[in-house]
Amino acid sequence: MDGDPAVEPELDSFSLTLPLPYRVALIIVLARASPRTDPPHHLSTYRFATFLSIPLALSLLLFWSFSHRNPSLVIYYDFLPITYLCLLFFAFLIPLRRVSYTGRFHFLRRLKRVSIGGIALPNDGKFGDILLADVLTSYAKIIADLFVSLCMFLTPQGSATSRPDRGCGGQYLVPIIIAVPSLIRFRQCIIEYLRVKNSRSPTTGWGGQHLANALKYSSAFPVIIFSAMQRNLSMDHTSLHISPTTLYRFWLLSVLINSLYSFYWDITKDWDLLLLTPSASRNPAYPLRPRTYLPTKDIYYIAIFLDFLLRFTWSLKLSPHLDHFADFESGIFLMEVLEVLRRWMWIFLRVETEWGREKGGSNGVLMGPGADDVLLGDYMDDEDFSD
Repeated sequence: MDGDPAVEPELDSFSLTLPLPYRVALIIVLARASPRTDPPHHLSTYRFATFLSIPLALSLLLFWSFSHRNPSLVIYYDFLPITYLCLLFFAFLIPLRRVSYTGRFHFLRRLKRVSIGGIALPNDGKFGDILLADVLTSYAKIIADLFVSLCMFLTPQGSATSRPDRGCGGQYLVPIIIAVPSLIRFRQCIIEYLRVKNSRSPTTGWGGQHLANALKYSSAFPVIIFSAMQRNLSMDHTSLHISPTTLYRFWLLSVLINSLYSFYWDITKDWDLLLLTPSASRNPAYPLRPRTYLPTKDIYYIAIFLDFLLRFTWSLKLSPHLDHFADFESGIFLMEVLEVLRRWMWIFLRVETEWGREKGGSNGVLMGPGADDVLLGDYMDDEDFSD
């Protein structure tokens, strides 16, 4: 779902204050929630987030004091946000044991496995791999913007803080980068299907649910392809043998399918809620589920509403009177932040659901997380918590 504006030579007001590299850095640092709720995990996670946030704040203050929102100075001092992005990268590699060393090590090991579509065995970290890969799908646009920032910085006569050129590196490179996280989850689903198929266990079924999940992630590919075609359609569109109107309709249809399919899967499969299961309408727990663990049921209804709403943020681009909103960098940034917040909410309920499945494992319900399912690894390292 691509709502990127046409690149203009002038910097917009929002980019004068918060250039693209800083927006990328802010959203990366925002992803600091741990998928479990034990206090030590939160302590180490937020300690690491603080370690990343302080230099980001200092870098921003330094950039603002030097640039004064002057377009030429904003472009000149592009090395400041790029320097912070480099620091952000090396923060995961530096061997400081007092800064979540064990967690960073486990995270990088997991990221290495997930980045090629790998997935651990059940009860050996599979759930954490799934969560991390799903987070990457929400960060697809941010990852692409990170590439754009570096590409513009390394381009002769270019600047990372100039008007974002999302065609940097070629017409199709950015769409390919956006598609990679969905491709990772697609491969994971296929691996799970093959495991079930080869196990030949009567209790695991034939793996159809994994194929259906793979289909969900593959539904993102037409959205990305049609979006890229719309952007790159030349004024003389005879080369594609398709009119802009037809192409737009194909894109709209693919967006509708992807959004509805994803929303259905969130509610029915990931959160185990009965809302979209008509056959369960007579269940006393309808539209939620027999067991809920959050303090009030209103939280589930709010989550359902927000998930539906944020799955359809693409509608900002479809509404003619809101075109101006999506055509500014501030609008793009807001939609990226909202997607990250939606994913945080999704993780919270997804982990709660898996915990409920784990409690019901003795009754034949799918078992939950394994011993190595914390995304940032084993935090129970004395040096991570020493004062």
